[in-house]
Amino acid sequence: MKIAIVCYPTFGGSGVVATELGIALADRGHEVHFVTYKQPVRLELLNNNIHFHEVSVPEYALFHYQPYELALSSKLVDTIRLYEIDVLHVHYAIPHAYAGYMAKKMLQEEGIFIPMVTTLHGTDITLVGKHPFYKPAVTFSINKSDIVTSVSQNLKDSTLELFDIENEIEVIPNFIETTKFKNSFTDCQRSLMANDDEKIITHISNFRKVKRIPDVIKIFNKVQKKIPAKLLMVGEGPEREKAELLCEELGIENKVLFLGNSNQIDKILCFSDLFLLPSQTESFGLAALEAMINKVPVISSNAGGIPEVNVQGVTGYLSDVGNVSEMAENAIKILKDDSVLETFKTNAVENAFRFDLKRILPLYEAVYEKALQFRFKKMH
Repeated sequence: MKIAIVCYPTFGGSGVVATELGIALADRGHEVHFVTYKQPVRLELLNNNIHFHEVSVPEYALFHYQPYELALSSKLVDTIRLYEIDVLHVHYAIPHAYAGYMAKKMLQEEGIFIPMVTTLHGTDITLVGKHPFYKPAVTFSINKSDIVTSVSQNLKDSTLELFDIENEIEVIPNFIETTKFKNSFTDCQRSLMANDDEKIITHISNFRKVKRIPDVIKIFNKVQKKIPAKLLMVGEGPEREKAELLCEELGIENKVLFLGNSNQIDKILCFSDLFLLPSQTESFGLAALEAMINKVPVISSNAGGIPEVNVQGVTGYLSDVGNVSEMAENAIKILKDDSVLETFKTNAVENAFRFDLKRILPLYEAVYEKALQFRFKKMH
């Protein structure tokens, strides 16, 4: 099958999922064409089954904002026509499904029908989508897709609640390639980060407000008063400076390490004992899943799709958004007893296997087969 994938090529969850999906499809023998404005960060090597088509947006002084959707839809028309693509899979309703629909209409003028699968990831619905300026475009894009999927049941429910959707939405959860996370480290070099008697607590994100970075610091502050510990803050973003100032105010700056963006996430998680994810909202909670596959239990909020990943009292604990005290108490409950911690670690990795790529990939392949039936009906 020849599949064109449109996604954001950045470190964000949707881009990572779309890229990993494309690589896995290529490994299964499908021909995959990525169409976006730069090569996706996880797409390190192109092979015979993986192709990348860059969308370039010429700059015109006439436009205050350069028309990416226009450039993308034109590039899609060229790519679909030239490579005889079977299925178009777009990640994010806007601008990608919107541009995909325009490409579909242009190709129909030439007698070419291309079925479009749209995957909803979260912020296209929960943040951008419900803004009055964009709501009609999002509704239109979802309803004009041939098949719609969402990465969690919670996101599906939110979409149906916020928009007037006529299409069915199929839940296909995010996934993880478990074989990539079999630790090859015989020694994690834990001593580089903490003393033997200290627990290591970790947070990884893009440090935006929605991640509630001050809550991470406050939870850790309460924990370290009862249990010797270090906090590793991995990532970059607008909330980092405030977080560093808060650490100084609380007098814990020597116990908190800000590591910036890292390509050694697996090594960092290898020596972590606990993962904090107190987010305001998460459509799925991919960071929690990556922690769990590395045997790291999770203390999180119960927002969005997180409860579909982090199982209360099994892989960690869930609390209401902003309930820093309860999150700290639950963290201490796990960390104060090594045998309890080991049980949670084992449970975390076992539950992560529910989202193994081997289980999820056939669900997407089934969706593509269904999409091809739409194409066959239109052509006959």
